Amino acid sequence: MTAPYDPEDREKVVAKLPASLRQELKIRAAQLGIDIKDAVTEGVQAWRLDDSVAVPVDTSGASSFSTYLPTGLYAEFKNDCKARETTYNQGIAQSIRLWLDTHPVIARRRSASDTARRIVVCNQKGGVGKSAISNGVSQAIAETGARVCVIDFDPQGHLTRHLAQEMLGIKEPSLAKYMLGEADGRIRDLLVPIEHGKFAGRLFLLPACKDAFLLDAKLATTRHVRTKETALEKALEELEKEFDYIVIDCPPSLGYTMDTALYYARTREGEAPKSSGAIIPVQAEDTSADAYDMLSEQIEDLVDDLDIEIAQLGFVVNLYDSRKGFVVTSSLNSWKSFGDPPVITVIGDLKEQREAVRLKLPLLYYAPESEQAESMREIARKVTA
Repeated sequence: MTAPYDPEDREKVVAKLPASLRQELKIRAAQLGIDIKDAVTEGVQAWRLDDSVAVPVDTSGASSFSTYLPTGLYAEFKNDCKARETTYNQGIAQSIRLWLDTHPVIARRRSASDTARRIVVCNQKGGVGKSAISNGVSQAIAETGARVCVIDFDPQGHLTRHLAQEMLGIKEPSLAKYMLGEADGRIRDLLVPIEHGKFAGRLFLLPACKDAFLLDAKLATTRHVRTKETALEKALEELEKEFDYIVIDCPPSLGYTMDTALYYARTREGEAPKSSGAIIPVQAEDTSADAYDMLSEQIEDLVDDLDIEIAQLGFVVNLYDSRKGFVVTSSLNSWKSFGDPPVITVIGDLKEQREAVRLKLPLLYYAPESEQAESMREIARKVTA
């Protein structure tokens, strides 16, 4: 029962689990920063040591689930299942349930000195998936137990509509008006909770408003902004006291609006490197590379002019389809050859994201097991590590 197992020497095991249990395992493992195979291993070992009669797990509607257990443990576990007159699938399900019940999530407590981590999703080229990635990454971070505010900073409002919300009226208070000193009251009052599944109470949207089209021109002339670059930071100061992460879906622009977003994501004094920064969605084609060159120049200009550090957290190569041939495969290799910033992940051109947008549902709620949902979790893990 207590034989040591080499964590590096593992064998693949396949079981059938209900989707709800698989999803709960994935989310809890992400919340606790534990690899799924290690969580299952701990659960199996605990189940083998627990002589009490386990409560059966409802496995109706189960489908295939695979992971890796230390070599030798798998065979011993199967023998235990046989001795307890329990099916292997039921034994695995009970082991996972036991691990989940003994590894609760401890609620995060923010102190007055905590600084919200700030992630801007930007590329001056339209159509690369900024809104989808801002949306999905925010959901993935919220799944881990963090409080997340996702901000639709694009006057086109794609992110707002993706989440089935209405854009703010042109005469109503908006983020742009707060940035320009033209709004009274609390910006907190503009937030909309996204009450779906695992996000309930933790994910909030600041909707877009069409008046953001005028923001660049007004920032250039207004007297209410002491320095143009700090306008966004001053407007969001109140929200930083409430949220663990603020994610900003930026417009396809290289003007003053983008300057405020990039400045907002700078590394602040006392903040660990790459705690905040920019995610850059691209596609595997040449125009994305041209657009990134311009964005990179803008970042470098801000860094030099203001003597600040802006971390480029990495590229997300979106809508990738290798069947399109040499152009996309060679372009992907070019993105990977950058090295710094790195390619965080590659997201395939699959149907689930489009379906979620069509139905106006969060991707990780609509298709939590999809490849695209897993990619969003991968981004979240890497940028929040």
